[in-house]
Amino acid sequence: MAALRAAGCVFAEDEAELILSAASAPDDIAAAVERRAAGTPLELVLGWAEFGGRRITVEPGVFVPRRRTEFLVEQALAQAPGATVVVDLCCGSGAVGAALAAGLGEAELHAADIDPAAVRCARRNVADLGGQVHTGDLFEALPAGLRGRVEILAANVPYVPTDEIGLLPPEARDHEPRVALDGGADGLDVLRRVAAGAPGWLAPGGCLLVETSRRQAPVAVDVFTGAGLLTRLAVCEERYAHVVIGVRP
Repeated sequence: MAALRAAGCVFAEDEAELILSAASAPDDIAAAVERRAAGTPLELVLGWAEFGGRRITVEPGVFVPRRRTEFLVEQALAQAPGATVVVDLCCGSGAVGAALAAGLGEAELHAADIDPAAVRCARRNVADLGGQVHTGDLFEALPAGLRGRVEILAANVPYVPTDEIGLLPPEARDHEPRVALDGGADGLDVLRRVAAGAPGWLAPGGCLLVETSRRQAPVAVDVFTGAGLLTRLAVCEERYAHVVIGVRP
């Protein structure tokens, strides 16, 4: 624990307990502490992240799910509690899709990501839920048979402006794939593409949910509205979470 404190880990005692519980041998403990003290995110040291009451497997090179994104899941379940067809776009580890499928009970789950490493990781996380994970660029990855059937389309798109990538904490900047962070000049490039394509995939009354920042939220709402969606913004100040919700009329 002293090594973690010296490295600046704010919750050194809690982290030490987690590392101890995950290790199977003394050498594993020493190696894990060394990695964490060197700046590796705790979730990558442990091999999992807690999200939506589940342990989500995470691997080096895969975006670590943020706890604030649980708010997106909560909003989706509140908006469409009876959804039977769910898509997790830009799925990363598959955490959002797994949490949605678990919350709904029985649902046809599809997830997609452009990064093969993320796809491999997501397949492990949605396997027990019967989910299918596809490789490709946004909607191009999805089976054509999903068109017009999706009741929840969750897209945790990258939304950091390109020029601000260097300002991110080292845990994100140095350990997570740029494709999962970089949202283009104003951070909304991928969001625009998702909003433009969503109406063709949503069922009538189906919803699209995307996380964004407080600063970007007004423009994101306008983008959704411009795509023909009935749009509102949901905010959780406690988690500093902003989710744009668009419903196909």
